[in-house]
Amino acid sequence: MSLGTILLVVLLLILVGVIPTWSHSRSWGYAPSGVIGTILIIVLILFLMGYI
Repeated sequence: MSLGTILLVVLLLILVGVIPTWSHSRSWGYAPSGVIGTILIIVLILFLMGYI
C-alpha cells in the first residue's frame, strides 16, 4: 500500500469517528465532521491528480 492509500483510510476512519450520533460527540455538532470532510476531499483530489 502506498502512503496516499493509508492516509485516505485513516481520514475515512476519523470522519466516521466524529459523526455526531454517538454520545461522546453529540455536543460537538457538525463542525468536526465538516473539517475532516473538507480535508478528505482535498486529499482525495491530490491523490487522484497524482501528487500523493
